[in-house]
Amino acid sequence: MDKKNTAEIDFDIWSAVARDDPAAFEAMRLEAIEAVIAGAPEANRERLRRLQWRIDQERRLARTPMGACLRISRMMWRAVLGPNGLNDRFAELQHLFYGTPIEPPAAPPVSAEVVAFARTRD
Repeated sequence: MDKKNTAEIDFDIWSAVARDDPAAFEAMRLEAIEAVIAGAPEANRERLRRLQWRIDQERRLARTPMGACLRISRMMWRAVLGPNGLNDRFAELQHLFYGTPIEPPAAPPVSAEVVAFARTRD
């Protein structure tokens, strides 16, 4: 694969290769990912490789391609909306910009029901 900008990837070609030759598609996919990582600034490459490893693990754990898509989507949303996520970083910047104090997020109330199990003898 040529060193192309990822915006130049033709969906129809990739779709046909995925359908007709999954092994070739996987090789193209890995090459494209490596090209993007190699094109990133040196300081970001290790973090990108770790992120790609996490994505690959989510794909591996999923039973179907749609399941993989959903798992990766959840992973991305957690990175945005989860604790210490992008949303929290933006809130911190807002507080710094406006000079307002940063309040730690309130912990959600925890409640649980204790379920008793019958004792059995072995």
